[in-house]
Amino acid sequence: MTDQSQVTEVTPVWRHSDCRLSTNDVNVVMAAPVKKREIQQKLHDDDENHISSSSEDEEYEIANNQGIEFQVDFEGRNPQDPDYHGIKTLLQQLFLKAHIDLGGLTDLIISQNYVGSVVKQSEEIDESDDDEDSNDINDVFGITTVINVSDKQNILCIQQLRQLLKQLADEHATDAVNTMIKNVLENDAAQLGLLINERFVNIPAKISVPLLENLISELKRANNRNMPFNFSYYILICKLYKSEDKRAGKKAKSKNRNGTEPSILWSNPEEEIFAEEAIVSFEFSVEEEADSGLSGTWTETDDEMIPYRRVLLFEASKLQSIFDKIQNQFS
Repeated sequence: MTDQSQVTEVTPVWRHSDCRLSTNDVNVVMAAPVKKREIQQKLHDDDENHISSSSEDEEYEIANNQGIEFQVDFEGRNPQDPDYHGIKTLLQQLFLKAHIDLGGLTDLIISQNYVGSVVKQSEEIDESDDDEDSNDINDVFGITTVINVSDKQNILCIQQLRQLLKQLADEHATDAVNTMIKNVLENDAAQLGLLINERFVNIPAKISVPLLENLISELKRANNRNMPFNFSYYILICKLYKSEDKRAGKKAKSKNRNGTEPSILWSNPEEEIFAEEAIVSFEFSVEEEADSGLSGTWTETDDEMIPYRRVLLFEASKLQSIFDKIQNQFS
């Protein structure tokens, strides 16, 4: 796995309607009539041994070791039918080999597209671009949404999600955490939402600010219309990596061979703030299920970095304060 210096970093300009909060290099537009945010993103890489891009005309490629910069336009909007395969791919990188009907879950996300956003390449593409590049506007680079796992329990993917959470808690959580997770799942009066926050690895945490801000606004509108999004709790499944000595036994993996705690790399750095506010959590290795990364040529097991999933349970009333902290840290 590449080190953190090889992951794309940007510093944005957030534009919200007529109000501009200026830093530099990225524009985000969130229009009121239609949910569309344009992000002009400068991608760069300073590592000497980095991946070479095949052409200066290619969009959304990590720069080579000459430090070439690329401009990428993104927009965030409602999930639609053409986004099906892109959303499903992002779900696959989260759930890996878990027994979940990801096709059904994708359909559910699209069917409730009044809540949630997909991140896509802007449709404003130069006429000189190749047809292959133009087709990139159909790619989905991120998805941020919420699924109600207390509602519609007759749907297969919801049944499987609930069973997966119970199974994972049984296998990996402490007795107290396991009891808490099961109590929340079994109490349908206290609605539980699965927060999905997935994107390609080289899209920086700053993009989470407009995505989460928009999600919170949409949840408020849905609640005002008596839609089933009035949650008491949220569950978030986070992707992270630990630097562990793979020669150590499973029971020793909480520490490295030298006795030090393993360093942690969060796939989505803003999720560390969610972790700080969680009332309970548990984690587990997915080393046996790990696939290759979805950006660049690194794999999840390079450089002794072991892929994990951490399951967080937090109170829905904390979502706004969590967002405020994310906004303060990443804006």
